[in-house]
Amino acid sequence: MNTIVCENSDSSTETIVDFPSMVDVLRWRAANQPDQVAFTYLPNGEEDETHVTYGDLDNGAQTIAARLQASYPIGTRALLLYPPGIEFVKAFFGCLYAGLIAIPANPPHPSRLSRTLPKLHAIALDAEPAVVLTNSKLLASTENIFQECPLFRTKQWLSNEELTDKTSTPWRAGSIGKDFLAFLQYTSGSTAMPKGVMVTHGNLLHNSAYLAHAFHHTTETILVTWLPTFHDMGLIYGILQPIYLGFRCYAMPPSSFIQRPLRWLQAMSRYKATHSVAPNFAYDLCSRKITEQQRALLDLRHWQVAVNGAEPIREETLSRFADTFAPCGFRRSTFYPGYGLAEATLKVSGGRITREYVTCRVDPAALAQHRVVEVKDGQDDQGSQILVSSGRVTHGVEIVIVDPETLAPCTSGVVGEIWLRGPSKTKGYWNRIEETQQTFDAYLSNTGDGPYLRTGDLGFLKEGELFVTGRLKDLIIIGGANYYPQDIELTAERSHEDLRPGSCAAFSVDDAGAEQLIVAIEVERRRRDDHDDTTPRARAIVMAIQRAIAEQHELQVHQIVLLKAGTISKTSSGKIQRRLCRKAFLASSLDEWDG
Repeated sequence: MNTIVCENSDSSTETIVDFPSMVDVLRWRAANQPDQVAFTYLPNGEEDETHVTYGDLDNGAQTIAARLQASYPIGTRALLLYPPGIEFVKAFFGCLYAGLIAIPANPPHPSRLSRTLPKLHAIALDAEPAVVLTNSKLLASTENIFQECPLFRTKQWLSNEELTDKTSTPWRAGSIGKDFLAFLQYTSGSTAMPKGVMVTHGNLLHNSAYLAHAFHHTTETILVTWLPTFHDMGLIYGILQPIYLGFRCYAMPPSSFIQRPLRWLQAMSRYKATHSVAPNFAYDLCSRKITEQQRALLDLRHWQVAVNGAEPIREETLSRFADTFAPCGFRRSTFYPGYGLAEATLKVSGGRITREYVTCRVDPAALAQHRVVEVKDGQDDQGSQILVSSGRVTHGVEIVIVDPETLAPCTSGVVGEIWLRGPSKTKGYWNRIEETQQTFDAYLSNTGDGPYLRTGDLGFLKEGELFVTGRLKDLIIIGGANYYPQDIELTAERSHEDLRPGSCAAFSVDDAGAEQLIVAIEVERRRRDDHDDTTPRARAIVMAIQRAIAEQHELQVHQIVLLKAGTISKTSSGKIQRRLCRKAFLASSLDEWDG
């Protein structure tokens, strides 16, 4: 059983005991707070609001669950294809109420089926859902989907309108416990084909308690989110966490933020929001796109926790955002860098509230050899690299840094693979016994201690702080030396003003038996007369990238591919999909900029 203890602003606490599942949490809210608004949805990111109460959510979930129970046994997989909004929340809980295993996924874009269907097809092949739940708009376009992907013709498709038709059979509450599968969270596919992480109700309840403790949530917390609900952060922190603790949440579609980043901070200001979360690129985008005149109208004094949870977390992004929005009342100590992954439900580590984030200045040449050599204050720091800590672990989570080859713990000052264990460690990958054993059942070679989860991420511990340095499988090895692709990408992005931040992929390819460095990077959209016509723009950009990488990394770039803006492969959380970029490069299918 699990216990919710929520501290209120008056130092009183609300204690809710013996909840074996997230179903019981929502049912308790509906029974005790039926008229309390759970979510306010902002369809365009502006002031047009749609509200839903706990009573509405419970009634909608029960109606959908009754329909599903009439047709599908417990444990059936249901693929959920919804745009962001209240329909998705009701359908997700409808699955939980019925004992079906929900599979949140990104709905295919009607005009870009060739790009958005392949991952969805891979998910459907892996999970074998019996039913697809969606809205009426997407349901009307299924014929195009069937033509591109005949597999989906074999599934039953149901819209929310059909699901919410009253049935003669009422919903039957089942005995859903903490070990029952709640949903499959498909990995973002940044390094491989997506795999379905099996998340239980017990995993969710533990991680929600962890989030509540770490973020100092109270019943008066106000959250603003624009993250996609098919992504673990958007789903768990953006939907389940407000229900878990009963605080207000204002949500908008990701597209509203991407089209106009100001909308996010306007909502933070308008609703006096205390908490929000975003990947690193979002903070950078706000600093670049929001004008001084627009900033003058923002009030960010109420913002208590600004989670930065994507990789890599860049200190210069945090500093620039803090400096840019300080006149709006934003405090540097509000930043909360963190680390997590779907295989651990969500949160693994994080900073400490009201304290400034921790950094470590290191020698990049030593880091490339997996050694941590700190550059102290007063030393020559030219060419040094500032790493941002992803905080500490608490709440029963344990981390160990391991040599990925010997499987023995690394000594202090050595970079290794991050292994972890704790109640948020999920059950494994759906229908993949061998990969589950390799990833979730790791044991230390020197003591036999385990089982641990192998994260595939590289990092080190310093005075209890976790520093994440990169992905094990993304390492670039040229001439026997190791290079972190994110370091090369940052150098390339900074080399010329026309290059887009957070939109670069560095990887290596084999050429006649030797590894060669490739850089693919997006170019900003600009008018053709915005540059010096005496020097071809593409040539100037390429030369700038080559020079910067040669000077800072002593590497020669074999080939630079300039891409159209918005075309590089990224995960739903903004991470560069280097393997997909490499695959597209080898297939000559990158969307190249035409100058």
